[in-house]
Amino acid sequence: MILQVNLTFLWVIVGILVFIAFVFVIPGIKIALEYERLVIFRLGRYKRTIGPGIVFVIPFLESAKKVDLRIITQDIPRQEVMTRDNIPVLANTVVYFKVEQPEDAVIKIENFVYAVRQYTQAALRDVFGTMELDEVLGERDRIAQDIRNIVDAETKDWGIDIKGIKIQEMELPSEMKRAFAKQAEAERDKRAAIIKAEGELLASKKLAEAATMMASSPGAMQIRALQTIREIAQDPSEKIVIFMPGNVDSSMSDLIRTIKP
Repeated sequence: MILQVNLTFLWVIVGILVFIAFVFVIPGIKIALEYERLVIFRLGRYKRTIGPGIVFVIPFLESAKKVDLRIITQDIPRQEVMTRDNIPVLANTVVYFKVEQPEDAVIKIENFVYAVRQYTQAALRDVFGTMELDEVLGERDRIAQDIRNIVDAETKDWGIDIKGIKIQEMELPSEMKRAFAKQAEAERDKRAAIIKAEGELLASKKLAEAATMMASSPGAMQIRALQTIREIAQDPSEKIVIFMPGNVDSSMSDLIRTIKP
């Protein structure tokens, strides 16, 4: 009889222990992956940050908030921003950030992912508003760095580290695209006109030198005229009328004397 009572009491104890295990112990066992941390609150107050591995959270007294420590990529929706010279530009941006202090990211900000995204949008408008269109189109990397510095300075207190910001695409209005196309065409015409004018200038200098050399020889001009007539006479359909000057005899005599040694 006594043995039977002891067995019954033992089974009661075992049942109580199993109940305590299921109610208090097993629910408190948590597993945090290598890239995760658990922010523990006891009775509403921050207690500790633990992980990775198997951790224990006291049921009913403690609660845990899981935070991912991997780099988070957030695509900033395409938005229209205005430059300093009042030209609208559509910009598509991506921000990369990482949680460095999990407890700050949980305690100091309600939704740090949403906050970083919104703050990046505001910084994008601020930076574009201080630059003209030519600067925006030519200094994309500097713009991204300026945005990163602004966002990183504000989110540092949240335990967030901004790893990088990339401006993937900038699109101009169709009117500006046509204006830039006209400007590029005008620039090409300008260069072509300059090259043509430089060629004509060089040719005129050479012609002036040739004229000076011909003027120094009495019969050189007549020889050049005869060469020109010969080139024209190659076409049988052409008719050539030559007006000979009155002093042609003396000119030919001078030419012969020049040619003879």
